[in-house]
Amino acid sequence: MSPAQFVLVAVAGGVGAVLRFVLDGAVRQAVGGRWPWGTALINVTGSFLLGLLTGLAGHGLPPELLLVLGTGLLGGYTTFSTASVETVRLLQQRRFAASLASGLGVLALTVVAALLGLALGA
Repeated sequence: MSPAQFVLVAVAGGVGAVLRFVLDGAVRQAVGGRWPWGTALINVTGSFLLGLLTGLAGHGLPPELLLVLGTGLLGGYTTFSTASVETVRLLQQRRFAASLASGLGVLALTVVAALLGLALGA
């Protein structure tokens, strides 16, 4: 990786993190915070977009662009660690169905979204 690519990945990662912060805040304000809707939306849309980019890579998308957008932007945008902590917090609150929906339900949705994106990009 060249120094310029390193900087672009870092900047894109920062932009992705800011997008995540803004979108999560907007979703929390719109629907409340009893269940992690923002994190779920972010991870599902990020998985779809990464699948789409990966599919497009087979049709001439430059690897450098995939690196910056996939690793940088979408790496900063999506957040597995936050989803894990939110799932554990639901467990601690003894909200077992909500925890299951957050942990396994969102995981299943992200895989389906990635498959859909990959299929559309292929």
